[in-house]
Parts: sequence; structure tokens; C-alpha cells
Amino acid sequence: MADPIIEVNQLRVIYNKGKSNEVRSLDGVDVKIYPEEYIIIFGPSGCGKSTLLYGISGLQAPTYGEVFVQGKNLRMMTKKESVEFHQLSIGMVFQAFYLIPTLTVLDNVCLPKVFRGEDIKSRREKGMELLRRFGIAEQAHRFPSQLSGGQKQRVSIARALINDPDIILADEPVGNLDSESAENVLEIFKEINGVDKKTLIMVTHNPEHLRFADRIIHMKDGKKESEEINRDKRPKEALKEEMEIKPEDMTSELKLLMRTFKNLSLQQVGVLLIPFKAKQLLNHVLSELTEEQVSAAENILKEFLFKNIDEKSLEEKLDLDMSEGGAGWNKKRVQHFSGRVKEILSQVESVMNDSDSSTISISEYIVKSFNIHLDPESLIRFRSFIKLRMENKIDRFGLLQRCYLNTPHEIYRSVQIVH
Repeated sequence: MADPIIEVNQLRVIYNKGKSNEVRSLDGVDVKIYPEEYIIIFGPSGCGKSTLLYGISGLQAPTYGEVFVQGKNLRMMTKKESVEFHQLSIGMVFQAFYLIPTLTVLDNVCLPKVFRGEDIKSRREKGMELLRRFGIAEQAHRFPSQLSGGQKQRVSIARALINDPDIILADEPVGNLDSESAENVLEIFKEINGVDKKTLIMVTHNPEHLRFADRIIHMKDGKKESEEINRDKRPKEALKEEMEIKPEDMTSELKLLMRTFKNLSLQQVGVLLIPFKAKQLLNHVLSELTEEQVSAAENILKEFLFKNIDEKSLEEKLDLDMSEGGAGWNKKRVQHFSGRVKEILSQVESVMNDSDSSTISISEYIVKSFNIHLDPESLIRFRSFIKLRMENKIDRFGLLQRCYLNTPHEIYRSVQIVH
């Protein structure tokens, strides 16, 4: 199936339209989401991410543009169709839980089935099944005020699933939770997407959550600024119509490996990463080569990174004809590639040696490599973020968050690629 389950076309939401205090919350957003995808809408406060989610849910009417869900135009739905849509097609999870304080936990979960007119026995059986699944069955006859924040959110997730909708929408669902409860909720969402095969769309401003998503939609100032791909679940037929995946989007293998072996020493991780380093260096530097030429070059580059050959041998093998065991490149391309690899590895060595000049060196490399023009103030901020990362005072996500909020977006995207 190549058709998107959700399609947003030029969605605009304008508050106080035509007045002096007019606000454009969304400004011409286009989004396609396919069945069983896990999508995160990411960005700073006020960027329009929640408005986009509510537009998809039908809770926010568009000023201009259209939203299609499961092939139906939300704007064209009758009142009856809209009620059916909200009861059966989507489930909503909110930051503030929105549980009814005078109802028990079980009755809160079963409430959507009450509106469907289902008998009390069958709806309570389904409700208890979900409460057992999320480890809160013993709380079934308590009231929301007697629960922790994490328990309340699990109740609201159960309520969202009670009518078995195809789509789950979550607006900052862990914003009110402690770190342990937040991780628990995020693992539940991962299961709902992976096991239950639900299409899941979550809004967040926390970059630490991005690892869970298949695709990340970056929002800024009411616009969709870019997309980041961790895993591509879109059908092949649909991909032909979408823009090509850029090399910087193809780093999920590397990210997964880094997370898996995060407790190993730098030296151990370095050895494990060599095959991936070879692949990423090629993606970072090269284009317009055949698959065979890239594959041959990757193997030669591995030899170089394992220090089985020196720089001169690397260049000779890359230039050598494929029939003779080389990669079949030309000298000009080889020299350019070799120079770029040498430059990149020198930056890596600078970081490993913790030299005093590495902060300036790395920031200059990024600015130069991606042809970014920064004003003096932005450059100083950027260097300070690099320094904090090198001193291990912030992690990768802290670096990305600071760059996203405080520097031009070109810096944020380039740091994503280089890191």
C-alpha cells in the first residue's frame, strides 16, 4: 500500500486573522505519514508542532489547506462522520492526562466505549485487559488522585487504545513525568507502534526522544523546516514520489551501534566502528560513483583505517583498475577524497588528544565544509557549545538542542551529520 494514512496539504492556521494581533501558528505545512510509522514532530516551544498535531486530529480547524486521514478530508466530514472519526480512528494522549477525577481508573479507560453504547461487561473486560498489559490492574478501582503521574499516563494510554484505533496521537506525553516514568511511557509507545502496528505521532521538544522515531519532522516558526530519517517504513512506491534520502539521513546504523556499545572503552568502540566509519566517510565525501566502485573503495578504506595500508597505498588502490583489485577511480577524485579523509581524521585525532586548539579547529572545519556564514556572535556561541561537548559537560543531544535553539539551522544540520 503506497497511499499515506495521513496527508496534510498546505495547512495554515491563523489566529485573530486580519487583526493587529494576528498570529500564524502554521504557515503552509505539507506532511505525508504512512501506515505503521512512528513520527515525532520536534521543535522549540511555539513552533507550531502541537497545532499541527491538533490539525491532524481534527480538533483544530484549518484556516487554509486540507487534512486527509485514511482518505477522508476532515474539513468535508459531516458531524456524524466526525464523531465516528474521533471515536474509532484516532486515540489521543495528552501531557495533562485529562482523566475524570470522579470516575475510577477502570471507568476512565472504558469511557470511550460508553459513548459507543457497548455493554458494561464487554467494555470492562477490555479495560481490564489493557490495565493488566500496562501493569496497573491493581489500581482499577482507585481514583486518579490516588495515582502517580506515570500511572495516570498509562491509564490515559489505555483509554486511547480501548476502541482499537489505527492512529495514536500524543502531545508532549512525558512532559509532566520524572525520567523513569517518561522512559516507561516511551517504551510503551514503542511497543504500540512495533507490536500493535499502530501509526504513532508524538510531539516533543526533547531531543533525547528522537531515537524512538522512524521519521522526525523538524518545525520552526510555523513551518516544516526539514525531515530526519532513522528508519524508513514508507512503501517503495511512495518513496519514488518523495525526495531522495540524503547521505546525512543514513546514519541510523551508526547511531544504533553507538547506543548498543555505549559502555565500552573508546578504543573498543573505535575498532567496532571502523566498517561504519568507512561507509559514513564515503557518504560524506562522495557522489556519482557506481555501487561497485563504492563497495570496492569501502573495503580499501577499511584497510586504511585498520592501518594495514598507508595513505600512499590508499591512493594507489583507489586509482587502480577494478579488474586489478582497485576501485577504478581517477586521480583527481582520489586526491580530493584522500585530502578530505585526512582532514576529517585529523579532526578526530584532535578531539582524542584533547588539544587546546581543537574547539576552534572543529568549528572552523564545520563552517568551512558546509559553507556556512555566521555572524561573530553566532560563531562564539557555536564554539562554546563545541567546547562543552568536548569537555563532556553535555551529551550529543545537549549539543544538538543548543545548536537548534541558538544558532542558524545550517549549523544544527551540519552538526547532526558530523557528530
